[in-house]
Amino acid sequence: MINNVVLVGRLTKDVELRYTPQNQATATFSLAVSRSFKNANGERETDFINCVIWRQQAENMANFTHKGSLIGITGRIQTRNYENQQGQRVYVTEVVADSFQLLESRSQGQQQQQQGQYQGQQGNYNQNQNNYQNQGQQNTVPQQHNQGNYQRQPQGNYQNQQQSAQQRAQQPDPNFGGAPMEINDEDLPF
Repeated sequence: MINNVVLVGRLTKDVELRYTPQNQATATFSLAVSRSFKNANGERETDFINCVIWRQQAENMANFTHKGSLIGITGRIQTRNYENQQGQRVYVTEVVADSFQLLESRSQGQQQQQQGQYQGQQGNYNQNQNNYQNQGQQNTVPQQHNQGNYQRQPQGNYQNQQQSAQQRAQQPDPNFGGAPMEINDEDLPF
């Protein structure tokens, strides 16, 4: 059986680091993950997923992330239950993260955090919204750290490659003569 979770999202608050009586580090956090589709109003909905991470990974996460950090995690879903002070049974479903990765540089994360603070102080002026939109677009392109004689390709090149791939996909394949392929149901293995 498979119980595997991979999530990419932003921390909704700073990680809460605690230690067990056996001195094992544990950190709890909530991850805001946008859905891949839009609702009837044309907006993306967001899920807020409770997570926990243990040992050295918990300490690293507490030291190197903050509210708003873009991270990726891998782990598993876990359900547990306990009895609260009122004597009621409480059920909890959470993701137990095995590992995490920072998905933006420290300067990008600080820029993101400062941008959010600036907008909160200044309101929703058009200039600020444009700055936020530009920041969001910059965060969608992975940053390449250049070494030696390697040069970063311009972003426009990616768009050109994507357009030519779409054009090729729309053209009929010359190996099939542009005619639809006939497949007999008996030839299928399922």
